[in-house]
Amino acid sequence: MSAIPACPQCGLENTYPDGALFICPDCGHEWAAGDGGADEGTVVRDVNGNPLAAGDTVVVIKDLKVKGSSIPLKQGTVIRNIRLVEDDPEHIEGNSDRIKGLVLKTCFLRKA
Repeated sequence: MSAIPACPQCGLENTYPDGALFICPDCGHEWAAGDGGADEGTVVRDVNGNPLAAGDTVVVIKDLKVKGSSIPLKQGTVIRNIRLVEDDPEHIEGNSDRIKGLVLKTCFLRKA
């Protein structure tokens, strides 16, 4: 069996070594061979791959139904002052102008 680890960001095993780095051609993630990607695995990224931090502003890229509400989130809705969900790089918390207490998947958001 090969000693090449799976990508810590997307989880796919189609990685290859390049000098002192491992590279995932599927998502473009690069990490050092020694760290195993532990620090990089918790980076929260938007749909375009831009890193997100607490307090950032994001925009919804498609209409989303919201559980427990009859009001959908429309494409282009701005979510200000986001909060990162601890140990979950695929979700953020935030509030829109009309709906409070949202938990959104980062695959439907882009950094504003």
